[in-house]
Amino acid sequence: MSKSLKIALFGATGMIGSRIAAEAARRGHQVSALVRQPERVAAAPNVHAAKADLLDAANVAAAVRGHDVVASAYAPPANRLDDLQKATHALIEGTRAAGLKRLVVVGGAGSLEVAPGVQLVDTAGFPDAYKPIALAHRVAFDEYRKVTDLDWTFFAPAALIAPGERTGTFRTGANTLIADANGESRISAEDYAVAFVDELEQGRFIREIATVAY
Repeated sequence: MSKSLKIALFGATGMIGSRIAAEAARRGHQVSALVRQPERVAAAPNVHAAKADLLDAANVAAAVRGHDVVASAYAPPANRLDDLQKATHALIEGTRAAGLKRLVVVGGAGSLEVAPGVQLVDTAGFPDAYKPIALAHRVAFDEYRKVTDLDWTFFAPAALIAPGERTGTFRTGANTLIADANGESRISAEDYAVAFVDELEQGRFIREIATVAY
């Protein structure tokens, strides 16, 4: 690691966000956990909770000003998927207004290609239960693709992500779903967080959809 980063992290209390915060903090980065309920953020070295509204661009700008990078692991409630689009706009506009350039967000695996021009969400076997959130993430990805003045990364997990072990051994890439020899695409939330913080540090996938899997 070349230097300690000041990371503004939205969605820091969820399954993925809490692990991103922990991974970044263990590497010595300073994490501002920006949430609606700061009391829900577990006390930890290098993690500082603050109240912020991700759906309001001016609030986002005020919250992220003075940081090196903006990150978001926001997951909208199932009954308010439109909030993902509001958050996307607020993140883009708020990051711009704060004078920052680097923005990394947790994306959706459904937006990854499984063949040229064919996204996972459009395949016949894609589970109906996950289709609404996958389509919402695709709309968000399409919004990011229009942005040329920010160094954004839409960081999609593998098709399957769940709590597990931190191994530090995985594969990363851009645009295409990564699967193993059996056709399974999976990653632990812990290893996803490792790859996500790697991207915050290294900036390998600028203005791209990236992913990680075993």
